Amino acid sequence: MVIMTTDEHARLMLANQANWDARTPVHLASHFYGLDQDLDLARWFGDFEWADLGELAGQDVLHLQCHLGTETIAFAQRGARATGLDFSAASVAAARDIAAKAGLDVEYVRSNVYDAVEALGGRQFDVVYTGKGALCYLPDLARWAGVMTQLLRPGGKLYICEFHPLLNSLGPKPGPDEGPELLLRHDYLAGAGAVHCDGTHTYTDGPAVEGATDSYEWMHGISEVINTLIGAGLKIQRLTESDELPWPRWPQMVRTASGWWRLPEPRIPLLYGLLATH
Repeated sequence: MVIMTTDEHARLMLANQANWDARTPVHLASHFYGLDQDLDLARWFGDFEWADLGELAGQDVLHLQCHLGTETIAFAQRGARATGLDFSAASVAAARDIAAKAGLDVEYVRSNVYDAVEALGGRQFDVVYTGKGALCYLPDLARWAGVMTQLLRPGGKLYICEFHPLLNSLGPKPGPDEGPELLLRHDYLAGAGAVHCDGTHTYTDGPAVEGATDSYEWMHGISEVINTLIGAGLKIQRLTESDELPWPRWPQMVRTASGWWRLPEPRIPLLYGLLATH
């Protein structure tokens, strides 16, 4: 097992922060996010997410690691008092602009997740949501779970909709010279330390990222996530595994009736939704 100090974690997370600052202009101009078109924000959510989240009108909802804030805006459209939090100054500035153009009152706060309690002035929320591609940027899940308990009101919901660790272990999408085979490239389980990526292109279309291209991710198996939340005193209510993604990661994926995409074979979990209460 690789042991890293808090100082080393902080250094790698600062590299990630610079990387997401550099990614933001590429993502803003991408067809992937489609921000130059009508905001079709429902496409980022599975039906199982809305079923687990329940009625949001009048609820205080916090969206952690919100990036451009597209999902945060979707919560506001459903009547929630929505707040987004992200460590990237460029992302927060972009999110504020997108919400203003949509005519929605959404608050965005710049902060590292670990410092969220202080950054939000000790406020608590009915729902804390963390979305797809977020947990992999957190080196210390136990510390994160402790923050979640402080952000939630008694009886509040923590909802995680995250890429399945099996999907993460497959690594990024195949290169143009690779075949259609699904290859395991990274560990499924935690313990091997940070996975270093030096990518000039991100998961969206568009030009190369300029400047900070280094980023670091940490693997978190489902048992680690569940046991960490239980250890922090949260109650697990539901776990859903989904074989669909909101976009076609592999060319052989087929579109389903939901508008999302599925591998014809083999059918493997690509996303999971986890509902926990305080």
